[in-house]
Amino acid sequence: MVAPAGCPRGTRALKAGLYTTVAFCLAVSFVHVILVFLHVAPANTVSKRYSPLVNSWVYPFFEQNWRLFAPDPESVNRQILARTAHTLPDGSAQVSPWFDLTAVDRSAVEHHPFPSHTAQNMLRRAWAGYVDSHGGDDKAHTDRALMMQKYLSNIATERAATREGGTFDFIQLRVVTLPIPVPGAAAGNRQPTPVENRLLPWWKVTRHGK
Repeated sequence: MVAPAGCPRGTRALKAGLYTTVAFCLAVSFVHVILVFLHVAPANTVSKRYSPLVNSWVYPFFEQNWRLFAPDPESVNRQILARTAHTLPDGSAQVSPWFDLTAVDRSAVEHHPFPSHTAQNMLRRAWAGYVDSHGGDDKAHTDRALMMQKYLSNIATERAATREGGTFDFIQLRVVTLPIPVPGAAAGNRQPTPVENRLLPWWKVTRHGK
């Protein structure tokens, strides 16, 4: 078949590729809207039937909630710390000091006119997702709990690898929950007493190092 004059085959192929790409993007957008709608809609027969599919698509990157309309301000401050452990040739473990992941995020946000969403929310939301899926026993009983544990571990591991500059095989988190201090003179110079000091188990990680 001879291509019509003025319409080279390369142009037709380019148009066909463009139309295919646009159709694919529209299809993905449509599926995304449907799955997010099922996630935020009240529980119904369809959302219950396809909940594994909906959750696997929504979490952790497309999570939705209604706090824009019903804000839930923090009533406590959480300090998330991490330390790493490296197994030596003789079988003993070399453990690093604790370092404050929350303080790193806070320093990246303070006095910054355009702070990144990552510094503001990634670690905080990862911890919230971990608590929601695990409860208080730090055991992953569901696929989502295992996913949130891995997500939190990956964030801490990446930041530890950047900070430590050495090698490590395990990572452990400690979360200190502090009440928000009373403003003004009534607070005095007293340090708030931790409401909770939660020590998570050691997690095996892919070996990191330079």
